[in-house]
Amino acid sequence: MKNSKEYIESGILELYVLGLTSEEENLEIAKLIETNAEIAEEIERITESLIQHSESNAPDLDITIKPMVLATIDYLERITNGEQVTYPPELNENTLISDFSSWLDREDMVLPDNFVDFYAKLIGHQKNATTAIAWLKFGAPHETHHKLIEKFLILEGTCDIVTDDGTIFSLIPGDYLSIPLHMGHYVKVTSEMPCKIILQRLAA
Repeated sequence: MKNSKEYIESGILELYVLGLTSEEENLEIAKLIETNAEIAEEIERITESLIQHSESNAPDLDITIKPMVLATIDYLERITNGEQVTYPPELNENTLISDFSSWLDREDMVLPDNFVDFYAKLIGHQKNATTAIAWLKFGAPHETHHKLIEKFLILEGTCDIVTDDGTIFSLIPGDYLSIPLHMGHYVKVTSEMPCKIILQRLAA
């Protein structure tokens, strides 16, 4: 792009906020945020617009939307500031909690004091996969993914994941679950402590 106006009008910043840009594009935009005030302000405007749209159009606000947008921005800022890009393994039935120890042992992967109901820290953000360490205090509302495969690995606490076919998956630390495409589901935390998970979303 020759100038900020053309870059903004291209639509790539909206894709960036939604987590749909490639790793190369993520790095390019993250650098622009630091050096170009107009781009940084546009990112902030798009983020706020997305949050307001969600709040005004969803009958039951998905509590994960705003934290995941903020987690994405936080991750890209960390990369811009020198954090090395890492590639978390794809979750499967053989995945162990210890497979994620290099991320879980980090001092910055903790809950903030102002935690309310959902919080996330991204540990991987590529075009076709997003992986986060996430904490749920009460649960997550009903949702259905038509283009994403959602996977869970329970780290601490317990929860029930209930699918639209009536199945209840009661999960404890070490348990893995993959939600098929088009299968509606919601999460209910069943422990007194927040349920800490590896949350992974893969493009189908």
